[in-house]
Amino acid sequence: MLLLSLNPGAMQPFLDSTTSGGPLRVGYIGDAQVAYAGAPFVAAERRAIEVLGHELVDITVRELTASDFAATLSAVDAVYVAGGSTFALLEALKVTANDVVLAERVRGGLPYIGCSAGSIIVGPDITPASLMDDPADGASLTEFAGLGLIDRTVIPHADGMLKPYPPSLISETVAKYDSTHQLLLLRDDQALLVDGDRETVIDSNP
Repeated sequence: MLLLSLNPGAMQPFLDSTTSGGPLRVGYIGDAQVAYAGAPFVAAERRAIEVLGHELVDITVRELTASDFAATLSAVDAVYVAGGSTFALLEALKVTANDVVLAERVRGGLPYIGCSAGSIIVGPDITPASLMDDPADGASLTEFAGLGLIDRTVIPHADGMLKPYPPSLISETVAKYDSTHQLLLLRDDQALLVDGDRETVIDSNP
């Protein structure tokens, strides 16, 4: 797994490591971005993959049954889970039981790239994102358990350089949740590379 905060620099070597050459079919899960259609950051995320020469397969998990989602994942070489609203993303996965499908496929070896919200949901609990995103975006959620693929909750944008997430908000998040949750703060020029039980924070420059 590759968990990005923002900058996509670590993505090419990660994807290169999954193939012996040639373009990949990358499933692009955009449920976190539904409320942000047309926003510049949405277009920028897509371009970051497209410029690498890979084919994007758009996936809206909220519209798919678990069996259809499983079939869709079987037809791609990797999955990219985009940023946006963490709570909207988790809700879309849980109301369809696609959270279980996705976690099983990633544990089975499907390469996973998450960005921001897509990185937060792989942890045990997305509650620490409550100051960064609005829990009301996932109105039907009764609990905030993530996919449980790592033991810590990623806090992206931890350098406070992105306007919606100033240093004061990052500090408030740490002060409120650090004593009750295992947090991993990632700057926008960093990513977490997960290889089995090994987790390494690496550079991910623009």
